[in-house]
Amino acid sequence: MPPRARSAWFRTLGQLALVLAVATVAGLAIGRPWPVVTVAALGVVAWHYWRLRRVLLRLTARQRLAPPVGEGVWNELDRLLYRGQDEMRARKRRLIGMLRAYRAVAAALPDAVVVVERNSQRILWFNEAGLALLGLDPKHDVGAPLVARLQPLPLSHWLAGGRNAEPLETVSPLNPAVTLSLRLIPYSDDLWLLVARDVSRLLHLEQMRRDFVANVSHELRTPLTVVHGYLDMLDPAEHPEWAPMLAEMQRQSQRMTQLVEDLLTLSRLESQDNLPAEETIAMGAMLNTLKREALALSQHRHEISVEDSAGVDLWGSNKELHSAFSNLVSNAVRYTPAGGTIRIRLRNESPGSARGVVLEVVDSGYGIPAAHLPRITERFYRVSNSRSRESGGTGLGLAIVKHVLNLHQARLEISSEVGRGSTFSCHFGAERTRARDALGLALP
Repeated sequence: MPPRARSAWFRTLGQLALVLAVATVAGLAIGRPWPVVTVAALGVVAWHYWRLRRVLLRLTARQRLAPPVGEGVWNELDRLLYRGQDEMRARKRRLIGMLRAYRAVAAALPDAVVVVERNSQRILWFNEAGLALLGLDPKHDVGAPLVARLQPLPLSHWLAGGRNAEPLETVSPLNPAVTLSLRLIPYSDDLWLLVARDVSRLLHLEQMRRDFVANVSHELRTPLTVVHGYLDMLDPAEHPEWAPMLAEMQRQSQRMTQLVEDLLTLSRLESQDNLPAEETIAMGAMLNTLKREALALSQHRHEISVEDSAGVDLWGSNKELHSAFSNLVSNAVRYTPAGGTIRIRLRNESPGSARGVVLEVVDSGYGIPAAHLPRITERFYRVSNSRSRESGGTGLGLAIVKHVLNLHQARLEISSEVGRGSTFSCHFGAERTRARDALGLALP
């Protein structure tokens, strides 16, 4: 107990003892001590109840009352209550200030921010950008259902995803020329945050980049063809001193041609939202083709094996998947030293996972440091520039693989350890598998 409170407590006890002592002396003086002490005790109790009533009135009063001056326990209680109320008001002022600052920050954001009640999916609040990007009206839309108010945006199925909802790109309900990126952020058990951002300019710049790459790559085809033609006409036997230079020129022109082809392929994949044509892909024939390509590229410098334990085929684009798988196999050959092993296997997903299949390319090559794995699928990203150039890589192979798998609703997983090799796994869902009969033919 603080010293001041202890002092007030003992002072009140001393006052009570003094009152009872005076009552006892007065009672003895008149010969009736007990009635006088009883009346004095009742008076003390009544006085305490009166002070208790004052405390209750102070607690229920909305105005700020200064504590009375005194040294008793009730005065100390009044003082403590006054101090607690003062501190509570200060905290409330700080909280209100913080809430106003947060609301001002949210209102000033260029992105539309909408607070949505989780169960009813009704709008509770939105900032000023919600008017410009989503067309919300503060007079009529607060409390309105979000899905009904933002028609014709496809939000019903998207909101059902909750915490697992992926960012959604859709056309603005106000302006068809504006593309919005919507994100759903559950920040409490009962409230969601819908954030809408105008990504029209970013998409326009991305399309300009794609068009530029596609146009430049296409225009480079003609001069490269001319260079190839003239190089083929030059006979190293006629000019032996030119042989090293001609060999280097042919190697570099071929590398440039492969780079142009990869750029065109990547540009085409990035511009597609869906596969143009899908069919059942005979994975037995696909695996045999991949093995033949690996053997041709390896020139018998590696041990190459194929395993097919899944016994299913895939549904998708044969051309695109062959391009992706071939990139993985060629990378394994290029980045595995002579005498190493390369395994191409098609297997079912591990028990407990969704019923799908995995195509894996496992090598015993140099391996990839863990720091490079998050960026390994970026275009032109190289773990080792010198080794990539020596092997003839363009830095676009894994970017092509990633885009092809995305078009097939599949994913790429990479695990690697330096000096012990790498494993590239293409995971396909059950909807992408087709059964095979006993003869290895795809069933409809």
